[in-house]
Amino acid sequence: MPNKLFALALAAAAGISLARADEVKPDAPPAPANEATKKTTVDINDVRQFAAVFALVKQAYVEPVDDKTLLQSAVKGLLANLDPHSEYLDEKAMTELSEDTTGSYNGLGIEVLTVEGVLRVVAPIDDSPAERGGIKAGDTIVRIDGKPITSENASEASNLLRGKAGTQVTLGVVHEGASAPVDIKLTREPIRVASVRTRWIEPGYVYLRIAQFQEDTGGEVKRKLAKLRDKSQPVKGLVLDLRSNPGGLLTSAVEVSDDFLDSGLIVTTKGRLKQSDLAFNATRGDLIDGAPIVVLADNGTASAAEIVAGALKDNHRALIMGRRTFGKGSVQTVLPLDETHAIKLTTARYYTPSGVSIQAAGIQPDIELGDLKLVARDTPPSYITGERDLPNHLKGDSERDGAAEKPLSQRGNTEDYALSEAMNVLKGLALQRKPAPAAAEKKG
Repeated sequence: MPNKLFALALAAAAGISLARADEVKPDAPPAPANEATKKTTVDINDVRQFAAVFALVKQAYVEPVDDKTLLQSAVKGLLANLDPHSEYLDEKAMTELSEDTTGSYNGLGIEVLTVEGVLRVVAPIDDSPAERGGIKAGDTIVRIDGKPITSENASEASNLLRGKAGTQVTLGVVHEGASAPVDIKLTREPIRVASVRTRWIEPGYVYLRIAQFQEDTGGEVKRKLAKLRDKSQPVKGLVLDLRSNPGGLLTSAVEVSDDFLDSGLIVTTKGRLKQSDLAFNATRGDLIDGAPIVVLADNGTASAAEIVAGALKDNHRALIMGRRTFGKGSVQTVLPLDETHAIKLTTARYYTPSGVSIQAAGIQPDIELGDLKLVARDTPPSYITGERDLPNHLKGDSERDGAAEKPLSQRGNTEDYALSEAMNVLKGLALQRKPAPAAAEKKG
């Protein structure tokens, strides 16, 4: 196919408006062009240049490459250069996307982004091979099975993290703050992301962990909180743990936010297309009847998790504790091309109820915490802290009944400094809270 005809065919397929130099009369005055026309018009020479590169690669590349492969590579490159989240989805990628939203696949359990030719870890999934192997949010993967990751192969390299259960892979990982990579050998396994976990931290105080926002996350939150409340006393306070939560579905984030709000704006989205401009508002009913909430967040709290954190913070429903969040303030839409191919395209930015975009900025916590760890003491202190430390002291009622307060290391918060601090704040908020006159309407 001649270059000119080939270029025109490509342009037509892509819906590009061409300024055809060979169809403009030399003595004709230039046609008026508004700003929109200037931005969307591509000169025929630009398309010819693409066609020339296409032809040169096809003719001179060291190994033969078919037209279909070259065109798909061109499409992938077009999307990859827009932003880190827009991409071309072939049949395999479509399957992986479906697995992510349902929470079931074979792999390492790790969320990554391609950044400057390397794979940056957004967050490992709870109780996955990646987390057990010591991979953390902010780490960088520079090698897979000894093969360096470059800007040319980074997108394909991320696919190597998944594979048949039982197979091994060695990752070269640079931990945040380190200067050299370490090799971490991991075994792929079936990953079933437990989206929601709940437990009592101590009487009256609930721990709610959301690992990822999947299709049924909102329903899981309702069911698991209802199950807890059927067996115990009313909730005095709740710790919502969104640390290392890489995000997921916007609709699930809206539903979870609504679970703890009686009213108010949750999130708005704004894009170039009219259908991208949306606003989501809370409906009446709070699952914990207004009990105080502390949200734990860190650098791995991203996307949909940031929507929840922002909604609860801006509506003065929760305090955010921890570290600045990841800062992914954009919305991606899957646009099908045919039954097995699609593009995932960034179509909007989202804004917290106060009208702020957190894109690249993240959400600053109300109370900032260092990345510290609690260490249980093996031996009691050598100094006296009270009557109970004196030899042969008279036993108190609580000691005789075995009801003395347990040390922190025996209350389920071992080594979790952030959770320990969250509980201290939550108890203070619970003490300040005025009893509600009546229970709010429950959401179904």
